[in-house]
Amino acid sequence: ELEPIFEDVPVGVYYFDPVLWAKENDITAGVDDTHFGPSVQCSRAQVVTFLWKAANSPEPTTTENPFEDVKETDYFYKPVLWAKENEITAGVDDTHFGPSVKCSRAQVVTFLWKAMDAPESEFEVTFTDVPVGAWYYNAVAWAAENEITSGSGNGQFGTSNICSRAQVVTFLYKTYNN
Repeated sequence: ELEPIFEDVPVGVYYFDPVLWAKENDITAGVDDTHFGPSVQCSRAQVVTFLWKAANSPEPTTTENPFEDVKETDYFYKPVLWAKENEITAGVDDTHFGPSVKCSRAQVVTFLWKAMDAPESEFEVTFTDVPVGAWYYNAVAWAAENEITSGSGNGQFGTSNICSRAQVVTFLYKTYNN
C-alpha cells in the first residue's frame, strides 16, 4: 500500500505520482520535511530551477549574468543562466530576471515547451482563453496534444492563473513520463 510522501499529499490526489517522482528525482523536496505545499504559488526562480533539475542540472556554458537581481550565491543562479542560454526564458526586462515574480500557467507551459526545443504541433487548441496568435498558443497546443494539460475546467486553459507547485510538478511529470 502506498504511503503519503508528505502530510499534504494524500494518496489518490492527481499530483501524488508527480510529487513522488519529483522527490525521487531530486527535482524538488517539500517546503519543509513533512509538507510539499501543493497549493503554494511558484515563482519564476522556482519553475526554472525545477526545469533545470528535470534536465539533469546541466552546467551553463556561459558565465555572463545579465541580471542585476540574480546573484552567484542564489540557488537559482545556474538554472537561470542555463534557461537564458537555451532560450527557455529571458528576463522580465533586459537587466532583471524577476526571480520572485509568480508564474502563470501560460508562462510555465511555454518554458516547458521551449525546454523541449519548441516542438511543432498541428493540434487545434479549443480552450476559450487561448486565442490563435497568442505568444503561448503553440506551447499550449503542444501541451494539450501530449496530454500534459487538459486545462483548468470550463473549456479554459487557465492562461493567467498563477501556477501552483502541484501543477508545475504535474506538468513536468507528464512531459518526462509520456
